[in-house]
Amino acid sequence: MSIFPEDQKVSRRRLIWRWAAEGYSREFRDKSSEEIADGYFVELIERSMILPSRESIHSRKEIDCCQVHDLMSEIAVSNSEEENLVFRLEEGCSSKPHGMARHLAIGRDWEGDKGEFESLVDLSHVRSLTVFGRWRPFFISDKMRFLRVLDLEGTLGLLDHHLEHIGKLLHLRYLSVRGCNDIVRLPDSLGNLSQLEALDVAFTSIFKLPKAITKLRKLKYLRAASVEQDDDDETAVGDLNRRDVWDFFCCAMIPVMMSNQGPTRVPRGIRKLKALHTLGMVNVAWDKAILQDIGRLTRLRKLVVTGIGKKNGQELCLVISNFGCLESLLVQYRGDAGLQGCLDAMLSPPKNLQSLKLYGNLVRLPEWISGLHNLVKLTLRSSWISEPGATMEALGKLPNLGSLRLCAKSFQGEELRLSFCPEAFPSLTVLSLINIDGLKSVEFEEGAMFMLQMLWFQGSCEEADAGLFSGLSFLPNLKEFMLHIQTYKDSFMEDVRGQLNKNQNGPVLKRWQ
Repeated sequence: MSIFPEDQKVSRRRLIWRWAAEGYSREFRDKSSEEIADGYFVELIERSMILPSRESIHSRKEIDCCQVHDLMSEIAVSNSEEENLVFRLEEGCSSKPHGMARHLAIGRDWEGDKGEFESLVDLSHVRSLTVFGRWRPFFISDKMRFLRVLDLEGTLGLLDHHLEHIGKLLHLRYLSVRGCNDIVRLPDSLGNLSQLEALDVAFTSIFKLPKAITKLRKLKYLRAASVEQDDDDETAVGDLNRRDVWDFFCCAMIPVMMSNQGPTRVPRGIRKLKALHTLGMVNVAWDKAILQDIGRLTRLRKLVVTGIGKKNGQELCLVISNFGCLESLLVQYRGDAGLQGCLDAMLSPPKNLQSLKLYGNLVRLPEWISGLHNLVKLTLRSSWISEPGATMEALGKLPNLGSLRLCAKSFQGEELRLSFCPEAFPSLTVLSLINIDGLKSVEFEEGAMFMLQMLWFQGSCEEADAGLFSGLSFLPNLKEFMLHIQTYKDSFMEDVRGQLNKNQNGPVLKRWQ
């Protein structure tokens, strides 16, 4: 953790895969190295050695992002420097050589030259290289023969030709160029990285992955997406500061959106990646063989796909039914037809499915969802459900649903009224109502949502008024009402505050953005 600056928000995903690649977690009995690393993350959170980022807490059960506690950061940095474990190359740092440091982190403000770079650290001993600032061509050296981790997430100025000889890093296990907006393609030499386990090229300008990735037989984690990204991924464009985010949006996202570029295409032959358990976001519309390839990846735990329609919906259902290990699924399709009728053929949904996100015109919730007894997290967006009452009744019977996120265009109709009755949603701790069209009222009956702790809301400033919410005082475990930072009517604010004041649990009203 001493690699990251004090104010840096670091995703759970990034830490887990780095720790596994660096050898800090190893397979033990029936647990993978990534599961062991995830256990470390949870333990550090429980001991308050790392803190969950406020923006990441949509669910207490699933913390996606963290920051290092200020005191712990100082201790970690001090200990790592004493043990010669980590060298942070920053402006004003000691010019004393740091010899055999295993982990090298280059700060945003360091502006030294190649000579200074090579004189400060013995590059032959470096096992991980992390760049937070602007890229320099000499950062990757032929001397880094034993490099395991190359973390360039959010690095500015990285170009395709800078990665041309990356195939020489034969021990590389983790490669991330996430958020590097100038990267358009990956080199064919990527196929030489036979030890690579994690490849993250999300939010780059890469439209199609090279055929060479089918040679990466140890690859477990592959994230590749452009614009249509999972909206729950809190660190989608990297762990960047505000200036970096603005540069990324202006230089990369706007051109990509203007060109209407969709999710990344993967080549035929990914069925060879038998170790793969995270794959997304993949466009399956352009080639029927891709779905067939995905169907052979029986170890998949997380799958994110788009391009689903009536032509391939039934085949997707058949593929998913065979995934006994699948824990997380996101299916997306844009357009008028959307997902309507595409997911109804699922005869045997994965029993271990814990997270489900459906983005697209469903009209009717597939019946098999009511049988997902292990489902913890559900997100609906642009689903245009025609029968909200029946849908909420069915969802309310899911015994382990802990987080329900309803976003824009979830339901049809100009006057939507949500009513939560007693005994429904027995395990729900987080309810998110985000820009739901036509929402006129949200009622919590006495005895409803006994476990609810957090209620997130963002809606129309003009339409949100007194009476939009009722029964907030009946929620016995409510801790926080998270209201978007936009300006609402005084009558609405006074009504919400009044109900919260009557709640004996003492919930607080907080703003988010």
